[in-house]
Amino acid sequence: MSQEISPQLQNQIAQLQQLQQQAQALALQRSQIEMMLREIDGALEELDKVEDDAVVYRNLGEILIKSDKDTVKSDLTEKKETFDLRLKTIERQEERVQKRFQQLQEQVRQALGGPGGGMAV
Repeated sequence: MSQEISPQLQNQIAQLQQLQQQAQALALQRSQIEMMLREIDGALEELDKVEDDAVVYRNLGEILIKSDKDTVKSDLTEKKETFDLRLKTIERQEERVQKRFQQLQEQVRQALGGPGGGMAV
């Protein structure tokens, strides 16, 4: 004897799947931003080691452009601040998605664990 799942429960399950996909996409974005931040931090550390009058190049698409150390350092610092802000935004989004996922998961669990054979009709 199989019981049908109510349309509301089907909708909640679909939402759970969407939230799970959204969480995975956010985790991937966070990982990419963290990698970029590590690269920027490494570049800034290396810049601190070179003389002020050293020849420095910065990447511009497929080419390298000669630049001065202060300009490159300023550009990298600005990028770092932007990535830090994006990282915080993604972390907040991840937190909201996780809370919503847990709430919805509990609702589905209660609906499935209710009286009548374990499934809501």
